[in-house]
Amino acid sequence: MSPEDLRDFCLSFNASVEDFPFNPETSVFKVLGKMFALSSLDGRPLTVNLKCDPDDAVRLRAEHPGLIVPGWHMNKRHWNTVTAGGGLPDRVVRELVEDSYDLVVAGLPRAERLRLDRP
Repeated sequence: MSPEDLRDFCLSFNASVEDFPFNPETSVFKVLGKMFALSSLDGRPLTVNLKCDPDDAVRLRAEHPGLIVPGWHMNKRHWNTVTAGGGLPDRVVRELVEDSYDLVVAGLPRAERLRLDRP
């Protein structure tokens, strides 16, 4: 997956935006102000921090050692760092990004979730 593909995919979700709250090199993708992905798109290899269900996080790390690791500078229980420009198929990376977005949306107040469902 290329940095452009990752950015485009993150921005394809309803109400998602790219922000740079930490520095100009670190893209933070948010939905209604809540972060669901963080990446230095110029990094080599390309990695992205993604929110993950704690049980799934442990399983994914075991299934993909070295490619999915505890979230760098994040809560290690809820975040993974995924190597997107490496040995993981693009399909898996896309599923993990979508899962992260869905987890964040599920944690939003009901009124905000309903607002996302409107066209």
